[in-house]
Amino acid sequence: MKGIIDRFEGELAVVELDGNIMKNIYISVLPSGVKEGDVIIFQNGKWSLDRMETQKRRSGIEKKTKELFKD
Repeated sequence: MKGIIDRFEGELAVVELDGNIMKNIYISVLPSGVKEGDVIIFQNGKWSLDRMETQKRRSGIEKKTKELFKD
């Protein structure tokens, strides 16, 4: 299962799963240092950070933002 961290609320992370389901997950079970927008994967009973997918998404968003504000 793959998710994207939408935001943090107290001791919970609100995570968007499979593009349309929002789920609250305790921050304590997530990899340390995760941030809003990070892509996480649930495998073998634990959450891990998908660094490559996170970077790919951030680069895509940055590119779209630059295009949007281009003169």
